[in-house]
Amino acid sequence: MELLEGIYSRRSVRSYTDQVPATEQVLEIVKAGSWAPSGLNNQPWRFVIVRDPEIRRQLAGFTRYRHIIDGAPVAIAVFCDRSVMYNDVKDHQAMGACLQNMLLAAHGLGLGAVWLGEILKSAEQVGRLLRVSSQMELMAVVTVGYPAETDQRSARKDVQELILAEL
Repeated sequence: MELLEGIYSRRSVRSYTDQVPATEQVLEIVKAGSWAPSGLNNQPWRFVIVRDPEIRRQLAGFTRYRHIIDGAPVAIAVFCDRSVMYNDVKDHQAMGACLQNMLLAAHGLGLGAVWLGEILKSAEQVGRLLRVSSQMELMAVVTVGYPAETDQRSARKDVQELILAEL
């Protein structure tokens, strides 16, 4: 898949088939996230891969979008390691790049994924469930699987509407 084609054709996938992605595919998605740019190359991302159905069920209870986690064969909790951060804005921007890389990697592998942010309201409970240090700041949960539907459409504003100036 060409890079720009992948960017323009990627969609947030919220429903999945029962087919489980291979371990190698999930690790490739995490690896792609780890290759995002970060200031001083501090690489603040940390991941918890959740395949266990019971843990996913409990995780799903922390968001109003529980049906997405319940229906996904894999969930990846993405954390920012506060102990290696040096600037909140730059490190949080890096985390966004990490998440985008993960979504694009999933798409490139023929999988679907969605970045769930509403679960951040339950960040402390998620951290306890997944047994991570309090130094780990939850950034999102990414669900991954084979898309149940592949005909999603989306629209964007014309780029000219978004450009403030060309100087």
